[in-house]
Amino acid sequence: MRNAFAEELVRVAEQVPQTVLLSGDIGNRLFDEFKKRFPRRFFNCGVAEANMMGMAAGMASSGLRPVVYTIVPFATTRCLEQIRVDVCYHRQPVLIVGVGGGLSYANLGATHHSCEDIAFMRLLPNMTVVCPGDRCETRLALRAAVEHEGPVYLRLGKKGEPDVHQQPPKFEIGRAITVRPGEDVTFVVTGNLFPLAIDAHQLLKQQGIAAGVVSMHTVKPIDEIVLSRVFANSTVVATVEEHAIAGGLGGTVAEWLAENGPTRARLLRVGTSDSFLHEAGDQSYARQHFDLQPESIAQRIIRVREEVLRAEA
Repeated sequence: MRNAFAEELVRVAEQVPQTVLLSGDIGNRLFDEFKKRFPRRFFNCGVAEANMMGMAAGMASSGLRPVVYTIVPFATTRCLEQIRVDVCYHRQPVLIVGVGGGLSYANLGATHHSCEDIAFMRLLPNMTVVCPGDRCETRLALRAAVEHEGPVYLRLGKKGEPDVHQQPPKFEIGRAITVRPGEDVTFVVTGNLFPLAIDAHQLLKQQGIAAGVVSMHTVKPIDEIVLSRVFANSTVVATVEEHAIAGGLGGTVAEWLAENGPTRARLLRVGTSDSFLHEAGDQSYARQHFDLQPESIAQRIIRVREEVLRAEA
């Protein structure tokens, strides 16, 4: 995702001359082309993320379109006060790009895990939260975010994520994308577990269960029209995210359901548990620790589906 973001940002900067890039002392080689093309529009702010966020807010108030880029915990948690007061309070059009969402940097330890950031950011007034699921969505989300009025948090994975979309879909902030039809069971997925949800969908299909897949790339504002449809027609709606189930996509949908239920469908939230990971390991190890595997997700859905069907019988 990060390579697709860097490539697309160069194209965006060509078309939007107000675009400036602020980096928290990472991605220097990643942005070689940007620096070559726009040397006066790149700012390495060092490991001073709170200061960087204040700079971005000031630039935005002066008519520029700042893009702030660093690793997720340092783009969100470390400078949450500046995001809240300098950016959101004044509704400045700052694009905050966090790379390595969820467990992407699991091998670097708990300081680099980010399973709470969606919750933090979606609570802030005026903030829009977008979590693309593959390279195609990353490019489309970047363009939509730059055109958006007001602050946007763009949460990326790292690198090597499989592509899901073969052709660019219609992309609009706040409007989900139906990727696979089938409403017996519906996956509502955000961010870098998108390919994993497709794999779990295939496992259910092999067992004769018609599962649909919806890419809920925007967590705030959530697409209530799609939620109304899938909860009306499905037996199980499973939210899938590499984030804590409290406060993320699963929490958002649970809040919506509390105000719009009862519905036929049962909600199943798939994400990380309310605990820290103290062991070291790569992203696949961390996903296994939190039981974020296609096989286990498919089995959980089958069990909940059987409970719903028994209750209806």
